[in-house]
Amino acid sequence: MYRVKEAFYTLQGEGAQAGRAAVFCRFSKCNLWTGREKDRAGAVCDFCDTDFVGTDGQNGGRFETPEALATHIHNLWPAAPGTPYVVCTGGEPLLQLDKLLIDAFHGAGFEIGVETNGTLAAPDGIDWLCVSPKADAEVVITECDELKLVYPQPLAPPEQFLGIRARHYFLSPMASPSVPEQGDDPVKRSNTRKATDYCLAHPQWRLTLQMHKILGID
Repeated sequence: MYRVKEAFYTLQGEGAQAGRAAVFCRFSKCNLWTGREKDRAGAVCDFCDTDFVGTDGQNGGRFETPEALATHIHNLWPAAPGTPYVVCTGGEPLLQLDKLLIDAFHGAGFEIGVETNGTLAAPDGIDWLCVSPKADAEVVITECDELKLVYPQPLAPPEQFLGIRARHYFLSPMASPSVPEQGDDPVKRSNTRKATDYCLAHPQWRLTLQMHKILGID
């Protein structure tokens, strides 16, 4: 069974695929935080601003077979030209994404992107793999398309991850999880400046901003 918090059609807002239309499939559960505020202080990833608990979100639910979930995601893609693209995210999608579901997504015509914290091995067949390390959690993925590091993290400096082979290296300024998406966030403004300065000093890294939040879309 696959447990999905929510699924929706939107534009990818970050990284090398920014601006591309995609169906986001947000899986429930994460191995670095329960998703419950009472557990945040003791979590490995204590800055997450995403609700991934349960299956009660937009187009969320429980799906008994990979074909059922692939059909559900396919129904969210518009009947228009363009290669269908699904982004598997979370939570931590690799707790649930397996080869059977990958094959079902491909069978439905989708390219598959995955956004993972990198602590779990990735199954074969993923078309675009984005690794986003968190704190001092051990990253077991050593090669990916895109390394996207939330910055700054005291336990996760960028230089720690240069051994991961990636086509793109991005810094994403850390926001305050307690500030609404459209609210003024002085923490993020400060961290955007810090990330900008780091990219200027280390041009292997590129700055990525959360375009979807700037535009006010999902």
